[in-house]
Amino acid sequence: MLKFFMIFLGGGIGAYTRYLTGLYAARFSPNFPLGTLLVNIIGSFIMGVFFTLFQDKFPMQQELKLLITVGFCGALTTFSTFNMDIWNLFLSGNITKGIIYIVSNLLLTILALALGVILAKQL
Repeated sequence: MLKFFMIFLGGGIGAYTRYLTGLYAARFSPNFPLGTLLVNIIGSFIMGVFFTLFQDKFPMQQELKLLITVGFCGALTTFSTFNMDIWNLFLSGNITKGIIYIVSNLLLTILALALGVILAKQL
């Protein structure tokens, strides 16, 4: 039951963080899904850091791992929204923006994950 609660708690915090990030990013980029891009980059970085810390440096309780990785990062990063953003860009005729968005998400989130792993290994 504790595992379920930790996932639930992390998911709630991650989802709310995603929502706030989307609102904030929309101020700067109303015609591009910058919020989703940012949460995917940030979430990938956090996942890289904590996955490495949990695996290599600080073996932790399963419940804390679930809170951060499955709950928080799972709710923060959102490829369902990512796919809907692409669909909407394509439907509105913004094929080039859609392709830039796809490539940016894939490359920058992989880079963020690698950076998180490298940083965590330095601790």
